[in-house]
Amino acid sequence: MPEDAFDRVEEALRSGGLDAGFELLIRQFREEKKYPLLFEARLMKIRHGLGLPLIQTDNSEELSPEIRAVYERGFVEAAREVGGLFLTDGDIPHAWPYFRTIGEPAPVAAAIERVEPKEGVDGIIEIAFHERANPRKGFELILAQYGTCRAISFLAQYPDRHTREACVCLLLRTLHHDVVEALKRTIAQREDHAPDTRNVDDLIANREWMFGEYDYYVDTSHLVSILRFSLDLTNRDALAMAVELAEYGAHLASTFQFRGDPPFEDGFIDYGLYLRALMGDRVDEAVAHFRRKLAESSTDDVTKVTAQVLVGLLARLGRYEQAIAISLEHLSNADHSQLFCPSVFQLCQMAGDYARLRKVARDRQDLLYFVGGALEG
Repeated sequence: MPEDAFDRVEEALRSGGLDAGFELLIRQFREEKKYPLLFEARLMKIRHGLGLPLIQTDNSEELSPEIRAVYERGFVEAAREVGGLFLTDGDIPHAWPYFRTIGEPAPVAAAIERVEPKEGVDGIIEIAFHERANPRKGFELILAQYGTCRAISFLAQYPDRHTREACVCLLLRTLHHDVVEALKRTIAQREDHAPDTRNVDDLIANREWMFGEYDYYVDTSHLVSILRFSLDLTNRDALAMAVELAEYGAHLASTFQFRGDPPFEDGFIDYGLYLRALMGDRVDEAVAHFRRKLAESSTDDVTKVTAQVLVGLLARLGRYEQAIAISLEHLSNADHSQLFCPSVFQLCQMAGDYARLRKVARDRQDLLYFVGGALEG
């Protein structure tokens, strides 16, 4: 720091007092883009105005509710200012801690939305995806920067179901695009031109020649992963693409078929039936299919998993009575907190059947849910 800077501050303090000194500091730090120091200067000025020691030495200092409210309000304003200055300079990683601290991720999320894939975005991916400032855009950057395989690995470890769907949709659109383009190129080579459609079913209809022993059009492991992710989707456009991809997978030669975990042992066929049912297509067939798998389950663990899949499907279809019956028969001893489908109490709530809820709660000696059913009903 140049000596004349100290002289200017001393002169400002002599001529205008502490307020003038603070304003000089704040102006200088802003001009020099020393934003962390600007933040500290703002806080020091607030502390001066509140009669507090200018240099905080104890994070647990006792403040009256009135003084604490004023201090926290000033803290938030200072964080907004400094975070905003970093964003203006395009420095998202340094802006994020300020907005994160005050619980205002929106400005950073908006800035991340404008980021284009390029080298050196790892820090932004960390903030966007892992710290959930803008998960969808973060996943878009992962997909563009590192490709489908890494994107699938990231998504498999992502715990937030509320923002997960947007990421799954993005991955699904990417894989669907790749399949369509590969199919159209192959058709054009054989037939001189490709059909003017982006529907996979239309592209493969009556073209069994496309599925020889060694023919495939995207990495099959990627296809399997995205279909597994798609089982939780609610977006109908995305579900429609997933159904098309399952149908494409079912056409592949036996070399590329896979045996999944129960109740999806038949891979693409099982996924396709489940996804079609979510679209309202072949619903009775899908329910009967998974009921049959449940009846044929060979072990308690397989029965429990298959029952949960069936209960989840029935709940998605609004067939609550059937779901309740399956749950009572096969999941009565399961820990509700470990289920990946609605519990029997949740199913009763979804069905609006509070008499059943109270009966089940009484049978299971569950006073909490009994009271809940009594109050709701």
